[in-house]
Amino acid sequence: MGSTEQERVWEEAQASPEFQALKRKFRNFAFPLTVAFLVWYFAYVLLTAFARPWVSQEVVPHINIAFILGVLQFVTTFLIAWLYERHSSKHLDDASEALKSKVEKELGL
Repeated sequence: MGSTEQERVWEEAQASPEFQALKRKFRNFAFPLTVAFLVWYFAYVLLTAFARPWVSQEVVPHINIAFILGVLQFVTTFLIAWLYERHSSKHLDDASEALKSKVEKELGL
């Protein structure tokens, strides 16, 4: 199979309604979550830079608001990874495997 034949298969796969739906499902999940996380992250950075008196307040001895917000950054990261895994398993994996199989069949792999 020549390079132009492979290109045709890939271009048809990318233009297919299945691929477009898969891409839309990914973007509808990933983009809003990315924006929300970046807003949360930069809010944390800005608070620690410009609201130092507030974030320096101790909540319990030797634990201040900045420390709690910093730990919550890690918690948020793991939460997002878990949410993406759930979303991917439920909405993306089967559709991407079906599309992959279709392309491999057309390419003769």
